Amino acid sequence: MAHRTLTSITAARQSVLMDDPDFLRLIVERVVQGVLEAEMTAHLHAESYERSAERRGYRNGYKPRQLNTRVGALTLQVPQDREGAFSTQLFARYQRSEKALVLALMEMYIEGVSTRKVREVTEVLCGTGFSKSLVSELAGQLDEDLGAWRNRPLTETTYPYLSVDARYEHVRQDGRIVSQGALIVVGVRSDGHREILAVTVADTESEATYHHLFADLTARGLSGVRLVTSDAHKGLKAAIGRHFQGASWQRCQVHFARDLIGMVGAGRRGELAADLREIFAATTREQALLTAETVAARWESSHPAVARLLDDGSEDCLACLAFPSAHRARLRTTNGLERLNEEIKRRTRVVRIFPNPEACLRLVTALCIEQSEEWVSGRRYLDIGDLPAGECAPTIQATSCRGRRLQASAPSV
Repeated sequence: MAHRTLTSITAARQSVLMDDPDFLRLIVERVVQGVLEAEMTAHLHAESYERSAERRGYRNGYKPRQLNTRVGALTLQVPQDREGAFSTQLFARYQRSEKALVLALMEMYIEGVSTRKVREVTEVLCGTGFSKSLVSELAGQLDEDLGAWRNRPLTETTYPYLSVDARYEHVRQDGRIVSQGALIVVGVRSDGHREILAVTVADTESEATYHHLFADLTARGLSGVRLVTSDAHKGLKAAIGRHFQGASWQRCQVHFARDLIGMVGAGRRGELAADLREIFAATTREQALLTAETVAARWESSHPAVARLLDDGSEDCLACLAFPSAHRARLRTTNGLERLNEEIKRRTRVVRIFPNPEACLRLVTALCIEQSEEWVSGRRYLDIGDLPAGECAPTIQATSCRGRRLQASAPSV
């Protein structure tokens, strides 16, 4: 009997979950309301009716506010304080990315290129009562805020470490579907926190794109750069060398390993991967170069192209060894930035094909603002106190893979 009763209750719960369209909306509404209450408590330094010497004010009722989300319209009660000093950031941060996503879908619908699935999602998100003029108005309002963030000055702190990477989106342009790069630059600040410094959407095969990107960063006040991590794109390397003279360039070890492993058959990829791990596990440049020379000699007879790439490119992957050992794991690759790109992909794949480059830039920027704010206010990424003052790296004597002697400071391009 007890078992049948339990089964009946479970079935009833499942029925509520499956059949009640408002179930998820109510859950989200309660969670968001809880966030608002927690923000007010943090602002006042006291719970409701709590007597505390640290209290900084008093509650003064609520103001109704509606927040449109993908699970429906949330009806919220925003707490108020007597002085009127409380201001929640929840609406601005949440609706930036929501507006950018909705605008991309609306533009697709208006231009007649939306699929049935996109049309259905659009109707759920914002209904069918919208026009080109409404889309233009909404885009103008949002673009002003996003543009101000992209052009903000970078003069309050220095950024010793930069990471540059791109992910690619399909965009309609001049009646064709083309691949456009969403370029993102992340910096580690002098206080050890990460911050997204630049976002742009452009043709990344053009060297001029990278020159424009870095020129904009320096014009906004970027300073103190000592290491830039990226892949080995020729235009990107040239732009780094031109705009960050005196800084080191770290070739992403993961990108380098992928290039090499793709040059051998499946049966020997594990062997080559193990050899590369041995090179990158070295704690000094001299040790790494000697290991690379040994590995290159081992592969020269069977795979001369692998040996040549090891000769020519392995040293570029070792710039991180001139910096504090506690920093190296996070400087040697662009993996941290690629994880951000995966999160962006999770949202952009809803659109699939952007109606224009502006819609792509709008959504990527909105997502980057949210992530950057979390990084700046969250846990410290690196202890920059470990980084000695002065030049990027000491002058050293090193031996290249083929026994060449060279005088070098930290590698530059």
